[in-house]
Amino acid sequence: MSGYSVPSREDDPIHTVRTIARIAQMIIELRDEYVRRPRPDILQQIEQRLDDLIAQREELQIRAAHARQQDQA
Repeated sequence: MSGYSVPSREDDPIHTVRTIARIAQMIIELRDEYVRRPRPDILQQIEQRLDDLIAQREELQIRAAHARQQDQA
C-alpha cells in the first residue's frame, strides 16, 4: 500500500477510529514499559490514555450519529 488514503469528511467517524487506534497503541507501549520497569508515573500515563479513550468513545458516538443522519438525508 502506498500510504494513500481515501479522503473523508472532517466529521467522518474514521478520524475518531484512527485516533482510538493510536491511543490503543500507546497503551500497549506503556504496558510493555511498565512490565519492564514498574513505575507510578507510567501507571498515571496509562490512566490518562484510558481517559482519552473515554473521550474518544463519546466523540465516536456523536460522529456515528451524525453519519447516520447524513446517510438518511
